[in-house]
Amino acid sequence: MRIRDILRRKGDAVATVRPEATVRQLLSVLAEHNIGAVVVSPDGASIAGIASERDVVRSLHERGAALLDRPVSDIMTAEVRSCGPADKVEDLRLAMTEHRFRHVPVVEDGRLTGIVSIGDVVKSAIDELESEREHLVDYIQRAP
Repeated sequence: MRIRDILRRKGDAVATVRPEATVRQLLSVLAEHNIGAVVVSPDGASIAGIASERDVVRSLHERGAALLDRPVSDIMTAEVRSCGPADKVEDLRLAMTEHRFRHVPVVEDGRLTGIVSIGDVVKSAIDELESEREHLVDYIQRAP
C-alpha cells in the first residue's frame, strides 16, 4: 500500500497556520478541526515546520500562559520529516515508530499535498490484515 492510497480514502486537506500566528490561534485551529497537529506554512504550500498539541503543552509548562500570545514559530518543530504519495506505508510506519513522530506531511513536486497521522497508518495496516483474513477464510472454505 502507498501513501496515495491513504490520502485517497481520507482526503488531502491539510490544516495550516502561518509562522506568525499566535499559539492561541494554533489551538483554535486544532480544536476546530479536531486534530493533533498542523503544518506551519507561510503560503499553504511550503513547510516551515509542524506544531502539535504536545509542543503546546511542553512549552506552556516551561514558559507559562504568556506563551499563548507568542508566535507559533517559537514552539514549532522546524525540521520536519515528510514523505511522498508513492512512498510505501510500511516504510513510513517503521520510521514513525522508530523516531517517535505522529504526523508526516506529504509533499509532491515541492508542494504540500496532504498529511498522514500514525492513526491513518495503523488503520491502513488493520484494513490490510482484515482483507488478508477474508481471503484466507474464503480460500479455506473453498478447499475440498
